[in-house]
Amino acid sequence: MNTIDFSREIRRTSLEIVHACGGSHISSSLSIADILAVLYRDVMKTDSANPNWEMRDRFILSKGHATAALYSALMLRGFVGIKELKTYGLNGSLFMNHASHKVPGVEFSTGALGHGLPIGVGMAVAAKYRKLNHRIFVLVSDGEIAEGTTWEAALFANHHQLDNLTVIVDFNNLQSLDTVSNTLEIQPLSEKFIALGWVAKDVDGHNHDELRKALKETPKKPNLICAHTTKGKGVSFMEGLVEWHYKCPSIQELSIALEELNA
Repeated sequence: MNTIDFSREIRRTSLEIVHACGGSHISSSLSIADILAVLYRDVMKTDSANPNWEMRDRFILSKGHATAALYSALMLRGFVGIKELKTYGLNGSLFMNHASHKVPGVEFSTGALGHGLPIGVGMAVAAKYRKLNHRIFVLVSDGEIAEGTTWEAALFANHHQLDNLTVIVDFNNLQSLDTVSNTLEIQPLSEKFIALGWVAKDVDGHNHDELRKALKETPKKPNLICAHTTKGKGVSFMEGLVEWHYKCPSIQELSIALEELNA
């Protein structure tokens, strides 16, 4: 399966499981599908038969509310089965509505924004200390850039020259109830991280070639990739609308969305 098909399946499966449990945050899952497809299909070293393989690359989904996309990617890579995944969001399920470490392939439970990067920094320091050469990838939301923990971790990563750390920002410019720029302006983001000693670049977060090239690069400094995305990408009536941060697709809306993806 190529990354285009992989991302389409992430979106399709995410829509189905969110609808089935009456969940939310579907647009957040849709915006990161291309990033996850390239990471899990073409970039990261993983082993679904041995999720705790010591030499695996680590991935932290700091925006843990977009976990439907992460679980779907893990299912496509063979970490979990589709039958298990269909319990997503149901009482007693391991597949909680925020990323849970109880699911094979999930490194750390996340949900409270601003925690993922400090966790990733800790993993990168540990890898350096143990002289292991795996990479740590952290996917953060643009909204959580405003968290103080983000900037403390960024300073720490530069101080310790964590060149095994790559941070991807899902920059869809929507958070909670408004745009990021109206809530708290964070631009120019790449320039800010460069000033802190990082390597940083902006890419089209839905262009697989751009993502692949950026994610495979291993500069000698901590690395930030600002991926410009569209919230709700792939479903026309969800794209760029803040209400789909919360809404659950009805059966009719699900049908239309799946039709669009299949087309």
